[in-house]
Parts: sequence; structure tokens; C-alpha cells
Amino acid sequence: MQMNIKDKSQIELFKTNINNSQKVVIVPHNNPDGDALGSSLGLYNTLKNMGKDATVISPNEFPDFLNWMHGVEDVLIYDKNIKKASQLIKDCELVIFVDFNALSRIKLMGNVFKEDETPRIMIDHHPFPEANTANIQISVPEASSTCELLFHVLNEAGFKKNITKEAAECIYAGIMTDTGSLNYNSSRPETYLIVADLLRMGIDKEHIHHMIFHNNSFDRMRLLGHALGEKMERIPEQRAAFISLSQDELKRFNFKPGDTEGFVNQALWIEGVNLSAMFTEKKDIVKISFRSRGGFPANKFSETYFNGGGHFNAAGGESKLKLDETVERFKTVLKEFCEVNNYN
Repeated sequence: MQMNIKDKSQIELFKTNINNSQKVVIVPHNNPDGDALGSSLGLYNTLKNMGKDATVISPNEFPDFLNWMHGVEDVLIYDKNIKKASQLIKDCELVIFVDFNALSRIKLMGNVFKEDETPRIMIDHHPFPEANTANIQISVPEASSTCELLFHVLNEAGFKKNITKEAAECIYAGIMTDTGSLNYNSSRPETYLIVADLLRMGIDKEHIHHMIFHNNSFDRMRLLGHALGEKMERIPEQRAAFISLSQDELKRFNFKPGDTEGFVNQALWIEGVNLSAMFTEKKDIVKISFRSRGGFPANKFSETYFNGGGHFNAAGGESKLKLDETVERFKTVLKEFCEVNNYN
């Protein structure tokens, strides 16, 4: 199960820091998804099994469909418990960042770490890590997910024996959510070897898939129907399709965090569509998700026009324009991008 961890000494430093620390704080990115929370709780349950005093501090709330994960009730939400969370960070001996590689990804919580001198470890699979995010930076963009990378790191450090069944379930969930059930970002044989190891640990994959993918609220299904039936548009010339949802529309369907998870993937099921985009209106910005197939570089497109980035076939961005202005800009720059790069 080899990965391209260029500096193997980082694994040894990870091992040393874990062994020498009792109080550990684990931090996922803002608006944590399945991979962020899965890697957080996968590591949390492993460290607890090692006798460590571990705490997961999330910058904000996470989606309800992840509430089944073992240890989720112990996650501290930073923006609701700023004083307590800040004290825990101050008192801990080690901080571990998972599934992000820049302090901007944890929003206001990032201010806590600008002057904090507690040793920090970063475990992440996104490209172009920001320098000095952590003292020890374990970054492997070719990994399918941070959960896959975490399993590899724990194994290489000699901690595989400490991964409980509950931790394995969280790690498996992160791999499944970040690959769309192994539909993308999952062409490396190593990914499947790790899934096989997780199955040997006794996880109930049918139950996990049910809790993640087949446990929708009535409102979420109605929102999906509205998005597909009323809000999805095609751009045949650029082999693209997109969905846009306003705050009013989200409110009409009693939106909860996580309700639009996976919506961006839907348009890729259409024959001839190589790029799918999802525009979601928030209070001050428009959040954008991109998914692609074939040779379209979703990350390059997002970086160029929407202050974003990510993986080749899965990226995100944002716009400070109004929702309708953002959509019009998308149409314009997509045509430009395709013409310049010959993607038509």
C-alpha cells in the first residue's frame, strides 16, 4: 500500500508526536463533509483506543446524514463554543488538521492558530498546500481521500492495530463520500486494498451506505426534484450542465446543511455532459461546486475564474457576485476557457 509520500521522515515525526502527546485536538475544515468528519473521527477513535485524551473541534456544524458516526456526539462546534474550544486548543499538546491545507479553510477558527505555537500536523490530499499550515505536512494529492491517506499513515506509523471497528467505519465513510462510492478519484489499486482491509476489520458496509446515501429526508428529496426538474440547464456547446439554487428556494424546502450534498454529480449522468456545476446562494457569497469527467480540468477552471481549486475532476470555488450574475459569468468564462484550451 505505497503512496507517494515524498518525505518519509514526516511519518516518523507523526509517530513521535503521537507517542509523546496525551492531549490531542483534531480539526477538520469548515462545513465538514464525509471525508473531513470521517478522517477526524477515524483518528479520534483510534487515539482514544490508544489511551489519548483526544477532542475533535469542528469550525461549524456538519450535515445530519453523518450523525451516525461513532464519537460524533463528542465533537465540539467551535462557533457555538468559542471559549471552551479555544481553551482546549491552548491546553493541548498536539493539533492535527485533516482534509485541508490552508488556515483560510477553517474560517474564523484560523485566527486561533496564527499565534498559537502548539505543534501541528496536517494530513490532507488537496493539491498546493499552503506553506506553514503545520509543522509536519503530510500531503498526497493522488490519494482518493484524506481518509485513505490517514489509514496509510496510521499503518506506516505502526498504529494499524489501534484502529477500532468504529474508526474503520468512519474511514470507510470518508472514502465512499469523497469518491462517490468509488466512481471517481479512485483508479489506484491501493484504494481498494485499503477498502479490503477495512472490510476485514468487520465494518458493515451496507449499513454505512444506507446511512450516507439512502437516508434522505422528505424535504431533501423534494429539493432534489426541484433542482433537477426546474433548475438544471444544459450548455450543449461546451458539454456542460448546471444547477443554481437561491436562498429563497432553499428556505422553501426547509434546507439543512448537507441537503445539497451530491447534487452536483447528477448532471454527469447525462450523456455528453463532461462538466457539472452547482451554484448555491449563501448570505454573502455564492458557493460553487464542479465535477467533471474525461479530460476537463475542474480544478484549473475553478482556480482561473472562481477563486477555488481542488482535484482534476472535483473542485470548488466561490463568487461574490449575485447568483444570476455568477451564472452568467460562468457561461461566459466557460466558453472562453473551452476555446482557449480546445475542450470543445
